[in-house]
Amino acid sequence: MTKTLNRATEIQRKYYADTATRYDSMHAHEASSDPSIMKFVCGMLQTLDVKSVLDVGTATGSSIRSLKAAFPAMLVCGVEPVAALIEQAVRSGVPREALFRASGEALPFSDASFDAVCEFAVLHHVQNPSAVIKEMLRVAKRAVFICDSNRFGQGSRAARLLKLALYKSGLWGPYTYVRTRGKGYMITEGDGLAYSYSVYDSFELVAQWADRIILIPTDSGGEAKATSWFHPLLNSAGVLLCAVKD
Repeated sequence: MTKTLNRATEIQRKYYADTATRYDSMHAHEASSDPSIMKFVCGMLQTLDVKSVLDVGTATGSSIRSLKAAFPAMLVCGVEPVAALIEQAVRSGVPREALFRASGEALPFSDASFDAVCEFAVLHHVQNPSAVIKEMLRVAKRAVFICDSNRFGQGSRAARLLKLALYKSGLWGPYTYVRTRGKGYMITEGDGLAYSYSVYDSFELVAQWADRIILIPTDSGGEAKATSWFHPLLNSAGVLLCAVKD
């Protein structure tokens, strides 16, 4: 298992190092980079009177730049394990002192160090998302924002229902193992190495920490239209989870 993890991490980080200069243009159309999503996050931050934010897996720092543009006086930091992405972030105007080279599984901060902690499209690249979530919850004081994929809202309606049934019956792991020939991940040119992940996988873990949870569909192509009371579980390929501690 350790060998698989190390190999997968090596593949993913090499992909980002090779595409660092093209990262922003390659991911410009992802739902997590939709300006309306960031506006909603900023609205929540303002409502909660947040003074400090940590962006986990900040890549080239686009989220840091957006947050600083909205809140110039706010302390905004980011962690990123890939050196090439950090250098690209610095070139794009992010102060080097705001960037920390570290992984989400081991954040170099003490408990409750930031009012809010966020991640945008990072967890579906992580073999063990729960480890990252636990670290985000540990260093967060008031709020955690998870903006990521939702496998249950992808594919045909029949495929979505089948995936939900497999997950609820405990068979999703074996199915994924067979489908990926034992690797557990898929590799694509546009997204590198990725795992099948849903924000709902982390719901129970986050719910133990939060007093309130708000779920917002993040599809930017019109697919997120509510067609049933399962929305956004079965109708949105991406979801923004906002967890708040009162």
